[in-house]
Amino acid sequence: MKKELQNIELACFSLGDRLFAVDIMRIKEIILPQKLAGLPRESDLLEGVINLRGELIPVMDMRHRFGMPKAGEHVPGRLLIVSLQGQMLALAVDDVQEVITVLAGEIKPAPDIAEGIGMEYVLGMCLSRDQMFMILDIDSLLAPSDVRLESLRG
Repeated sequence: MKKELQNIELACFSLGDRLFAVDIMRIKEIILPQKLAGLPRESDLLEGVINLRGELIPVMDMRHRFGMPKAGEHVPGRLLIVSLQGQMLALAVDDVQEVITVLAGEIKPAPDIAEGIGMEYVLGMCLSRDQMFMILDIDSLLAPSDVRLESLRG
């Protein structure tokens, strides 16, 4: 039996000089940054919430999640609105690059290396136009014990 090759579309974004990708099917929309409403207490994971057409959506700064310094004023910034554990979450990124199509067989597994460097959030890696993209496992960004997103909804 011949295996059918599957194409996967990935939305690519940057954090500084690092390139990431997310399955396009998980992204609801991409928007410009919105005014944030703060949280009652500082959070290591969430920056605040935005009101998007009447729905309160928590915002995770991906630079902060990966231990990177804050972006400078010149960085355009975008919010990727994704579906995560049945909830909506906005991922704050530096810029959205493009949508690429890769064959499932061209995705290489993430290297099995030491914890603490963020590879636990990476499903795999792929090469497109001589650029290496780390494909994020967005479901791993929040553990159930980290935060209850439903408590932030209005």
